[in-house]
Amino acid sequence: MSKRKSGELAQRYRTELGHFLGHGPKASLQPALRLGRQAVNLGLETLDLTLIHEAALIAYVLPIGTPASRDRIIRRAKSFFAQAIIPMEELHRAALEANARLSRLNRRLSRRTLDLAASNRKLKKEVARRRVVEETLRQSERHSGRLLEQSRHLQEELRLLSRQVLSVQEDERKRISRELHDVVAQVLTSINVRLALLKAAATVDTKELSKNIARTQAMVEKSVDIVHQFAYDLRPAVLDHLGLLPALQSFMKNFMKETGIRVSLTAFAGVDKLDGAGRTVLYRVAQEAFTNVGRHAHASRVDASIQRLPNAIRMAIKDNGQSFNVKRILHAGKGQRMGLLGMRERVEMIGGTFAVDSAPNRGTTIQVQIPFSPNSKEHTRQ
Repeated sequence: MSKRKSGELAQRYRTELGHFLGHGPKASLQPALRLGRQAVNLGLETLDLTLIHEAALIAYVLPIGTPASRDRIIRRAKSFFAQAIIPMEELHRAALEANARLSRLNRRLSRRTLDLAASNRKLKKEVARRRVVEETLRQSERHSGRLLEQSRHLQEELRLLSRQVLSVQEDERKRISRELHDVVAQVLTSINVRLALLKAAATVDTKELSKNIARTQAMVEKSVDIVHQFAYDLRPAVLDHLGLLPALQSFMKNFMKETGIRVSLTAFAGVDKLDGAGRTVLYRVAQEAFTNVGRHAHASRVDASIQRLPNAIRMAIKDNGQSFNVKRILHAGKGQRMGLLGMRERVEMIGGTFAVDSAPNRGTTIQVQIPFSPNSKEHTRQ
């Protein structure tokens, strides 16, 4: 506020106070109320208006000589000042009420801010949780899709394997039937003819009879050998009577004799304590693996090993022959994958695992691991 406006207000205040004091008790207090409002509009505080009042009052009181007159003027001037100060009191009261309302509003706003902050934290946690759930659901969906695809693939493999098993069984039956008809039946027929000739010659030539008997005995022995070979091909008796190692050694000896491929076998003697299902699986896998080497690998050496692991047995068969594409063979549509699938099915049927590794210049390694946990003392035998 400028000093000029303040001075003008002080002059008007002095004038109006003089009029009020000069008109006696019936004088109006409205000018004092207007002066108070003007002071508020000018931005004056209560202290400023008090100083203006004191200056005006001194100007009127000092010339008065008697104390009684002074007291009377001061009392009347007090009512004028009380009326002039009303707008400021109202302003202060409104300001106080506004401040109180503002304080209450600030407190409410603070509580609301805290509530919103807590809600935001909860919302962020919920958003994060939902993102995790959504990601988990997406992963589960992808995993389910992969499992479904694997299931379809396995079902297709099972159907193909079933058809191939039936085909192999039928081919094996044809082979056995043909061998029995072409070999055993012919030998037995020859024996029958020889016996008839012996019967006719029994009374004629004793020397010739002895020769015919010898030839007939040789035919009988040949027939017995053929029948034994058929039985061995179906299932070697030594596997049931003597155990896995003698059966493998016998098979590998015949394999080396037929193919000229050098072989070696390293195993621990405790393998003989394996149950019948385990012995059969290891023997059939080895039989199929060696047969595949003899037919396709063009190898010069095959090494087989059977090792004891904690609660398991591992058999590995490694050759130094030509490699092949394992995935292509496993996904082939014809019977060329029958051997690998058959081995894998046998192993997995007793809770084991089957793996094939084949690479150029490294040959092929077939590895089988099956459960095994006997309490026996082990030692190595070669």
